[in-house]
Amino acid sequence: MKKLSKKTLNKSFLSWFYGNLTCFSQEHMQTFGYLCAMLPVVQELYNTKEEQKEALKTYSAFFNTEPQIGTLVVGITAGLEEAKANGEGIDGETINGIRAGLMGPLAGIGDSLIVGTLIPILLGIALGLSGGGSPLGAIFYIIVWNALMFFGMKFAYSKGYEMGGKAVELLVGEQAQAIRDSIIMVGTMVIGAVAASWISISTSFEIPGIITLQSTLDQIYPKLLSAATVIFCWWLMTKKKISPTMVMLILVVIAFVGVLLGFFDPGLSY
Repeated sequence: MKKLSKKTLNKSFLSWFYGNLTCFSQEHMQTFGYLCAMLPVVQELYNTKEEQKEALKTYSAFFNTEPQIGTLVVGITAGLEEAKANGEGIDGETINGIRAGLMGPLAGIGDSLIVGTLIPILLGIALGLSGGGSPLGAIFYIIVWNALMFFGMKFAYSKGYEMGGKAVELLVGEQAQAIRDSIIMVGTMVIGAVAASWISISTSFEIPGIITLQSTLDQIYPKLLSAATVIFCWWLMTKKKISPTMVMLILVVIAFVGVLLGFFDPGLSY
């Protein structure tokens, strides 16, 4: 019975960890990175060049997913390729169908968990540590991000290899949808908390003897302008599909005009 060695599994994982975007293009995306990760697996399981060539054809089809969570797919197919080499009734078409079926759901989970939740949390902490120009924020982010990604992806690869085809039902069934919904909810709460802590927008507009707008707004809804700004940015990016860079430019223009009209006070003294 053929069994992949720990050395081969580590080599396959490291190939994906460092090279998942190898030869990346709009046509092939992560196809060649995936192919490189499966190369040591195929080389150990099959003795002849003809067998290796035939096995690698399975991984030449288009592939693209969220690379961190997508490590699961590489681990799963390593386990399936091992089962195939041992004659367990799995063929290349089955493996390709499984990886094609998983890359979409895992991309959704990964975008919600990594891009939408983890990265904003880490950046929020890093910004807090960067007060006064301190380099601690950048150092924190570099170390923590790389540590979490390496060990997290290693864990995902190992679990995928152990579970093999059993992982499919877990990742594409109703439970996967519940996981994605939960992650999105947690991510939304975290972003709201970070926004409330770090965004502070107030107005200096007042009519002497009649109204001070900021005091009135605070009585109605504290930090109303901050909340309105966050919702406005969210609306621009999600509903109007405006890029973050363009949103920042729009905010700069609003701030500039607001200062000229006396609605905002930059607090500068000369």
